[in-house]
Amino acid sequence: MSGIVLTAYDGAILGPIAKFLGAIMNAIYLLMYNVFGVESIVFSIVLITIIIYMCLLPLTIKQQKFSKLSQKMQPEIQAIQDKYKNKKDQESMMAMQQETTLVYEKYGVSPSGSCIQLLIQMPILFALYRVFYNVPAYVTSIKSTFTGLVDGIIGTSGYANTLAKLMEETNFTTSSGLTANNVVEKLGDVSGSQLKDYIIDILYKLPSNGWEKLYDIFPDLSSTIASVDEHIQKFNYFLGLNISDTPASIIKLNFADKNFGFIILALLIPILSYLSQLISIKLMPQPTDDNNNKNKNSANDQMAQSMKTMNIMMPLMSFVICFTVPVGLGIYWACSGFVRVIQQFFINRHIQNLDLDDIIAKNQEKDRKKREKMGISENQIRNAANINTKSIDSKANYTSYANKELEVEKAKEAKKNAKAGSLASKANLVSDFNERNSRK
Repeated sequence: MSGIVLTAYDGAILGPIAKFLGAIMNAIYLLMYNVFGVESIVFSIVLITIIIYMCLLPLTIKQQKFSKLSQKMQPEIQAIQDKYKNKKDQESMMAMQQETTLVYEKYGVSPSGSCIQLLIQMPILFALYRVFYNVPAYVTSIKSTFTGLVDGIIGTSGYANTLAKLMEETNFTTSSGLTANNVVEKLGDVSGSQLKDYIIDILYKLPSNGWEKLYDIFPDLSSTIASVDEHIQKFNYFLGLNISDTPASIIKLNFADKNFGFIILALLIPILSYLSQLISIKLMPQPTDDNNNKNKNSANDQMAQSMKTMNIMMPLMSFVICFTVPVGLGIYWACSGFVRVIQQFFINRHIQNLDLDDIIAKNQEKDRKKREKMGISENQIRNAANINTKSIDSKANYTSYANKELEVEKAKEAKKNAKAGSLASKANLVSDFNERNSRK
């Protein structure tokens, strides 16, 4: 059987992380329901988003400290790059590498420091996305809500064709890839728990107008449908919006009925997602753009321009995509954006008050102790860099001397070939006269 049914995502890396985060979300949902009587996926999404970003806060601070230190040491790195700009030989490249390493050691940071934090954060955030995209696969209380109705549907003759007609009329696709065109074939190929998972997937992704039609196509299950629908109205709705619907479908359905309130609410989801990400990016430290800096190179210009373009495009992309994904995901994007905004506000205040010189000194001490454990002496790298640098400088001096000798030879040759009566020949006569007098 191909495709992802209503089960936890089974990816080698994201799969285990998604299951762990799903267990946390399930615990949050049960806590909210048992203690406060709140039966809401949206509250669970908001709470787990806050918890995850709070757990990632130390990494975020560390990453931005690295960014701040990188800005401080960038002029020194640029100076080294300019020093070896036109030198492509192996010794020059090695010397440049060693001198750059010394600068990183001086500030006590690692060239891969920022990448490590991103490598830790990104799988967590992507896994969290998988959980929100397929909530019943991780929140067992929600999945169990559909059990009785699913058993009733399976016990109804011709249920597969009936569900195909329902999906055709409501025009939606499930997270497992079921459509009106393939649902009959897919349901016929599976049985047992896999069959039930498929049908739960259909019911969970069923748009609001689909539940009204469900009463008509399964009249014998009216009481069961009503019971499930009552629970869905509590856990799967936010301000009257079904979080399984997409904003685009909500706008389309309510435009015909002139329900402008729901249209405005549906529009607010992409707008809030866009604004939260835009503000978050604006608050983040940006690379300094010094137009008077003579050491700027085209590579740095291109990188800065790429960053600016990405900062503009990313919020716009989230705005557009938000119309085509479930409202629940849009709420997550908006919520995560506003959490980052609040975090970034306090992070900026924290970083502004940091003593960078003190951080550099502490980092250097840590790096020194690490090298001592590895058996590397304090001056070993510096000596190697100095030796290579001297070698390169001597080669550069020799080249300069050779160029001067060549120019002298060219001048002598031009002197010999000067035509009689020309300015050059007259200049030569004056030069010879001065030279003879200087010998006396």
